[in-house]
Amino acid sequence: MEAQPTEDRVTGRSIAKATRRAALLDAAAHLFADRGYNGVSIEDLGAAAGVSGPAVYRHFAGKPSVLSALLIGVSEDLLKGARAVAGVSSSPEEALKALIGFQVEFALNHADVIRVQDRDLGSLMTDDERSVRSLQRNYVQLWVDELAAYRPDSDRSLQRRRVHAVFGLINSTPHAAHGTGAGPERDLLRTLLEEMAWAALTT
Repeated sequence: MEAQPTEDRVTGRSIAKATRRAALLDAAAHLFADRGYNGVSIEDLGAAAGVSGPAVYRHFAGKPSVLSALLIGVSEDLLKGARAVAGVSSSPEEALKALIGFQVEFALNHADVIRVQDRDLGSLMTDDERSVRSLQRNYVQLWVDELAAYRPDSDRSLQRRRVHAVFGLINSTPHAAHGTGAGPERDLLRTLLEEMAWAALTT
């Protein structure tokens, strides 16, 4: 049987590696949220992802780099996604509503990551924590800019406080969504969060 081209073999290995890395990050989000960063070992992470503890080191330098990859990756994804949804909006009002929907959907689907962020951000290495905070400031600023465009007569410092309040509201989801699962209850919670967030921003 003729061997596949090197490019195909590399692509296959790359996909498998990326899949395993994603599985480890998913496992880390769940375990860190459940036990706290300090309560989870490399062996725990490997077992949850279906690999041995030492195999984790093929993807990450150690447990600190797992936490870093999780929180920096999420912060990058949020900023990129927010820029995308705001960029295709036709007005500041539409952009704000799209941003709210985007954040609510994230909170409903990634409650574990929110819990890890709230509890274990301080466990990051100094440079990594600085990176996360920088990404988050840019994320907040994007919201503030859209709110300023929607309400140009409002005080900027008040607008920033409104945005932070909305994040606090939406990111309460890990507690509010407990036991809702999928279906009508989840849809009701999504609608409630979106309506409350809009009122908090604009009232």
